[in-house]
Amino acid sequence: MPVAVGDHVPDLAVRLSDGTTTSLQALADGRELVVFFYPKAFTPGCTAQACHFRDLGAEFAEVGATRVGVSRDDLATQQRFGTEHEFDFPLVADPEGEVARAFGAKRAGPLPSRRQTYVLGPDLTVRLVVGSELNMQRHADEALQFLREAPTG
Repeated sequence: MPVAVGDHVPDLAVRLSDGTTTSLQALADGRELVVFFYPKAFTPGCTAQACHFRDLGAEFAEVGATRVGVSRDDLATQQRFGTEHEFDFPLVADPEGEVARAFGAKRAGPLPSRRQTYVLGPDLTVRLVVGSELNMQRHADEALQFLREAPTG
Protein backbone atom coordinates (compact mmCIF):
# COMPACT_ATOMS: atom_id res chain seq x y z
CA MET A 1 0.00 0.00 0.00
CA PRO A 2 1.52 3.35 -1.00
CA VAL A 3 2.42 5.82 1.70
CA ALA A 4 0.37 9.00 1.76
CA VAL A 5 0.82 12.58 2.87
CA GLY A 6 1.17 12.61 6.66
CA ASP A 7 2.56 9.07 6.90
CA HIS A 8 5.95 8.54 8.49
CA VAL A 9 8.49 6.52 6.48
CA PRO A 10 10.78 4.28 8.56
CA ASP A 11 14.46 5.20 8.68
CA LEU A 12 15.57 2.51 6.25
CA ALA A 13 19.14 1.41 5.61
CA VAL A 14 19.90 2.00 1.93
CA ARG A 15 22.77 0.94 -0.33
CA LEU A 16 24.08 3.80 -2.46
CA SER A 17 25.60 3.46 -5.90
CA ASP A 18 29.06 4.27 -4.49
CA GLY A 19 28.82 1.06 -2.43
CA THR A 20 28.22 2.71 0.94
CA THR A 21 25.29 1.97 3.21
CA THR A 22 23.49 4.83 4.91
CA SER A 23 19.97 5.65 6.08
CA LEU A 24 17.18 7.88 4.86
CA GLN A 25 17.61 10.03 7.97
CA ALA A 26 21.31 10.50 7.21
CA LEU A 27 20.49 11.42 3.60
CA ALA A 28 17.96 14.00 4.81
CA ASP A 29 20.53 15.46 7.20
CA GLY A 30 17.95 17.79 8.73
CA ARG A 31 16.58 18.95 5.36
CA GLU A 32 13.71 18.03 3.08
CA LEU A 33 14.42 14.77 1.23
CA VAL A 34 13.05 14.16 -2.27
CA VAL A 35 12.96 10.42 -3.00
CA PHE A 36 12.11 9.52 -6.56
CA PHE A 37 11.53 6.00 -7.82
CA TYR A 38 12.10 5.00 -11.41
CA PRO A 39 11.47 1.51 -12.83
CA LYS A 40 14.70 0.79 -14.76
CA ALA A 41 17.96 2.61 -15.33
CA PHE A 42 18.96 3.47 -18.91
CA THR A 43 15.42 3.27 -20.30
CA PRO A 44 14.34 6.45 -22.11
CA GLY A 45 11.68 7.51 -19.60
CA CYS A 46 13.74 6.78 -16.51
CA THR A 47 16.76 8.53 -17.97
CA ALA A 48 14.64 11.60 -18.77
CA GLN A 49 13.17 11.62 -15.26
CA ALA A 50 16.53 11.32 -13.49
CA CYS A 51 18.24 13.82 -15.80
CA HIS A 52 15.51 16.36 -15.09
CA PHE A 53 16.21 16.01 -11.36
CA ARG A 54 19.90 16.53 -12.18
CA ASP A 55 19.22 19.57 -14.35
CA LEU A 56 17.24 21.23 -11.54
CA GLY A 57 20.01 20.67 -9.00
CA ALA A 58 20.64 24.37 -8.33
CA GLU A 59 16.94 24.99 -7.78
CA PHE A 60 16.65 22.12 -5.30
CA ALA A 61 19.73 23.44 -3.50
CA GLU A 62 18.10 26.88 -3.25
CA VAL A 63 15.15 25.38 -1.35
CA GLY A 64 17.47 23.28 0.83
CA ALA A 65 16.32 19.90 -0.43
CA THR A 66 18.31 16.73 -0.94
CA ARG A 67 17.46 14.43 -3.86
CA VAL A 68 17.92 10.66 -4.11
CA GLY A 69 16.90 8.28 -6.90
CA VAL A 70 15.81 4.70 -6.25
CA SER A 71 15.38 1.75 -8.59
CA ARG A 72 15.40 -2.01 -8.34
CA ASP A 73 18.56 -2.13 -10.47
CA ASP A 74 21.66 -3.74 -8.99
CA LEU A 75 24.61 -1.81 -7.60
CA ALA A 76 26.76 -2.03 -10.75
CA THR A 77 23.93 -0.75 -12.95
CA GLN A 78 23.20 2.14 -10.60
CA GLN A 79 26.91 3.05 -10.51
CA ARG A 80 27.09 3.09 -14.30
CA PHE A 81 23.83 5.03 -14.63
CA GLY A 82 24.99 7.73 -12.21
CA THR A 83 28.43 8.03 -13.78
CA GLU A 84 27.28 8.13 -17.39
CA HIS A 85 24.69 10.83 -16.68
CA GLU A 86 26.81 12.77 -14.17
CA PHE A 87 24.15 12.80 -11.48
CA ASP A 88 24.90 15.14 -8.59
CA PHE A 89 22.76 13.11 -6.19
CA PRO A 90 23.01 9.55 -4.86
CA LEU A 91 21.23 6.57 -6.36
CA VAL A 92 19.93 3.71 -4.25
CA ALA A 93 20.30 0.15 -5.47
CA ASP A 94 17.18 -1.72 -4.31
CA PRO A 95 17.30 -5.08 -6.15
CA GLU A 96 15.23 -6.87 -3.50
CA GLY A 97 12.61 -4.11 -3.49
CA GLU A 98 12.78 -3.40 0.25
CA VAL A 99 12.82 0.37 -0.15
CA ALA A 100 10.13 0.26 -2.84
CA ARG A 101 8.00 -1.96 -0.59
CA ALA A 102 8.33 0.44 2.37
CA PHE A 103 7.08 3.33 0.21
CA GLY A 104 4.40 1.26 -1.52
CA ALA A 105 6.14 1.73 -4.87
CA LYS A 106 6.83 -1.98 -5.47
CA ARG A 107 4.71 -3.74 -8.06
CA ALA A 108 4.53 -7.00 -9.92
CA GLY A 109 5.05 -7.22 -13.65
CA PRO A 110 7.71 -6.24 -16.13
CA LEU A 111 8.42 -2.90 -14.42
CA PRO A 112 9.50 -3.62 -10.85
CA SER A 113 8.50 -0.31 -9.26
CA ARG A 114 6.08 2.53 -9.81
CA ARG A 115 7.35 5.89 -11.00
CA GLN A 116 6.65 7.84 -7.81
CA THR A 117 8.22 10.81 -6.06
CA TYR A 118 7.95 11.61 -2.37
CA VAL A 119 8.89 14.82 -0.61
CA LEU A 120 9.78 13.98 2.98
CA GLY A 121 10.24 16.38 5.84
CA PRO A 122 13.43 16.21 7.93
CA ASP A 123 11.61 13.79 10.27
CA LEU A 124 10.74 11.51 7.27
CA THR A 125 7.06 12.47 7.26
CA VAL A 126 5.58 12.40 3.76
CA ARG A 127 4.71 15.95 2.68
CA LEU A 128 3.92 15.34 -1.02
CA VAL A 129 3.42 12.39 -3.35
CA VAL A 130 3.78 12.78 -7.12
CA GLY A 131 2.76 9.93 -9.39
CA SER A 132 2.92 9.85 -13.15
CA GLU A 133 4.11 7.00 -15.33
CA LEU A 134 4.21 9.07 -18.52
CA ASN A 135 5.15 12.64 -17.63
CA MET A 136 8.81 12.41 -16.68
CA GLN A 137 9.30 16.11 -15.88
CA ARG A 138 6.27 16.27 -13.61
CA HIS A 139 8.09 14.58 -10.73
CA ALA A 140 10.88 17.12 -10.27
CA ASP A 141 8.73 20.08 -11.32
CA GLU A 142 5.95 19.39 -8.80
CA ALA A 143 8.37 18.55 -5.99
CA LEU A 144 10.28 21.78 -6.60
CA GLN A 145 7.10 23.87 -6.83
CA PHE A 146 5.85 22.37 -3.57
CA LEU A 147 9.13 23.06 -1.80
CA ARG A 148 9.13 26.67 -3.00
CA GLU A 149 5.58 27.31 -1.85
CA ALA A 150 5.12 25.18 1.28
CA PRO A 151 6.50 26.09 4.67
CA THR A 152 9.42 23.86 5.65
CA GLY A 153 8.65 20.71 7.56
